Amino acid sequence: MAEDIQIMQWYVLKAIGGKEKKVMEYLQAEIRSLKLQDKIGQVLIPVEKYYSVKAGKKVIKERISYPGYVLVQCIFDGEIPFILRNIPGVLGFLHDEKTSNQLLATPLREAEVNRLLGQFDEMAEAPESDEIEYSEGEAVKVIDGPFASFVGTIESVDKARKKLTVSVKIFGRKTPMELNYTQVEKE
Repeated sequence: MAEDIQIMQWYVLKAIGGKEKKVMEYLQAEIRSLKLQDKIGQVLIPVEKYYSVKAGKKVIKERISYPGYVLVQCIFDGEIPFILRNIPGVLGFLHDEKTSNQLLATPLREAEVNRLLGQFDEMAEAPESDEIEYSEGEAVKVIDGPFASFVGTIESVDKARKKLTVSVKIFGRKTPMELNYTQVEKE
């Protein structure tokens, strides 16, 4: 008689906003303490990386893509739903509105999982891309420095130094300024 083999599927836990990382830490601690590695696989928080300019330097930061949600790969049977539901900060499962039972969760479709995991893989492999193409005559917005939020026109591009000469109107006069690539964004 063949044993019933169950595969792990991805489910979404609804968490208190801002507590996603705590929920993930609690859940990973529960998996270790109860030795549930064979029933619960990965625990992920969907994050996206973005670039921010601080003091003229480009800084990579992360923000949560879907605030209030934690993804869990598990075999959804036995005590697993109760363990997941009782993690501090967890509000319940993302489930189909047709089912009224809070303990029944709807697994993510394969296409959704591939999109989310592909998104994570792309971010992990994403090289720091400073190679934004700028050209003369193009409109740009200054995002850093004393003239932040001014809009100007590119007069010249120095690709080797990654510098732009941008003409900005100040008090009705065009004033040229030399700016780094990280101090402007395309308009």
